[in-house]
Amino acid sequence: MSQDGGVIDLEVSVGYLLKQASAALRIAMEDVLRPLGMTVTRYSCLELLAQRPGLSNSALARGAFVTRQSMNVLLQALQKEGLVTRPAQPSVGKVLPVQLTASGHAALREASEAVRAVEVRMLGGLSAGDQTRMLDALRSVVRSLGTPDEPPLADRNDEETSSTS
Repeated sequence: MSQDGGVIDLEVSVGYLLKQASAALRIAMEDVLRPLGMTVTRYSCLELLAQRPGLSNSALARGAFVTRQSMNVLLQALQKEGLVTRPAQPSVGKVLPVQLTASGHAALREASEAVRAVEVRMLGGLSAGDQTRMLDALRSVVRSLGTPDEPPLADRNDEETSSTS
């Protein structure tokens, strides 16, 4: 996949194709989440909390690819709607661990089904082997582009939750 004379050929640019795939996935997810009163960021936050209860605002922001300020606004809204709870005071340090409520779990179940249908559609043209190779390749890309002094997101979240327990 050579790029001639410093000009990137978009037809063979892996980065450009990844960005196209990311945009197409986001649009498809927004389309199925909108009728449920959700956005991709809201869904991502709820999904992260279901899989890693007690995450902090900072860890949620990193996991949902938004700023801490944006995540704080979202968490306040989710708390007002009764989908998450946060203690008024931190038990240790400054971290206010967030938990899903029963209503939050119910909203997430419906959203997860919709998002899973998008993912099934996205992968429909790939064999099981191709899907495995794609996952391996994407994980390799993430590892290669990560900064050496910063662990991958999953490791950072695990460290944060274990240090706040």
